[in-house]
Amino acid sequence: MEAAEQLGALLAKRGGDIYATRAEETKSHFMSDVQPELIALGFIWYVAFLFSTTCHEAAHALAAKIGGDDTAFAGGQVSLNPVPHIQREPWGMVAFPILSLIVTHNLFGWASAPYDPTWERRHPRRAAWMALAGPATNYTLMLIAAMALRVGWTYHWLRVDYNGRADFPASVLGVFFFLNLLLGTFNLLPVPPLDGSTGIMLFMSENRAHRYLDWLRGNSYAMVGLVVAVFGFQYVFEPIEGAAMYALLPRELLVPLVRTIFRL
Repeated sequence: MEAAEQLGALLAKRGGDIYATRAEETKSHFMSDVQPELIALGFIWYVAFLFSTTCHEAAHALAAKIGGDDTAFAGGQVSLNPVPHIQREPWGMVAFPILSLIVTHNLFGWASAPYDPTWERRHPRRAAWMALAGPATNYTLMLIAAMALRVGWTYHWLRVDYNGRADFPASVLGVFFFLNLLLGTFNLLPVPPLDGSTGIMLFMSENRAHRYLDWLRGNSYAMVGLVVAVFGFQYVFEPIEGAAMYALLPRELLVPLVRTIFRL
């Protein structure tokens, strides 16, 4: 079987599911029997989630401060220290991710950064840049992981064992690559409460943005938006994921990475 066909078969076996954040849920065989390597894999996914989400929210907070809103800065969220972010969302960043991983074999979590609605209305374009800063940070982390995987594979610092599985450093980088690709893409969906629903104001005139905010903030569309995002995301993400993998990662490492970090 050629590498591309083998990778396609593995992704199909995965069923389109991967460890997820925000409102995505994923399935795996993690902890189906408790083995040290499976516990270590779950720990890697959680640490990657915690770090990536912290960076995501810190980017929101920093962009808001640059744009004139000190709300998140006053709460200590312009920081890569996860503690202020955990204090704001302890359930979404600690309790739910860990419990869901143990009980359902899935990783489920969320986070948020505060902002001033009056500032958002006064400066809709700045608010749009603030919203887009989070996904942009996730894509940056994804590109860093991809670059490290390419360099490591080129210089033979990363290896594949006789079972066809990637070694520990490659697995960690692979988790960061896939998780941040997912985070960035999911949060760009233009439905509330995701970042894309605010980011699209970058393409609106000020008057149109004000009318849009009246509609967006004046209605409770968050739950409907999450349902639409969860069910529609797999159709959006699958081609993006495939294109990103083939464009950014070493071809010889694709199958071992997918097999290792998704336990296929």
